[in-house]
Amino acid sequence: MVWWYVGEALTLVLILPVVLTLLSRLMAPVKEIKAYADDVLEHGVALTGTLDAVPKLARTKELTGIALQEVGRYGAALKRLL
Repeated sequence: MVWWYVGEALTLVLILPVVLTLLSRLMAPVKEIKAYADDVLEHGVALTGTLDAVPKLARTKELTGIALQEVGRYGAALKRLL
């Protein structure tokens, strides 16, 4: 029975520090990844505000096409006059 207690004491003295060291080495990159993820989330939310005008792009493209047709007609009329 005494050997059982000695074995448990050695486990606590030898294994526990190794486990704690490995855990601390693991937690540093995890904290860094969390900081990067929080940064991406913050900037991603800020970026969505700039996307409000995207639906208006289709109408802008349509109006640009109409304007180009009108410029072409105007150029053709000028050519006929000259």
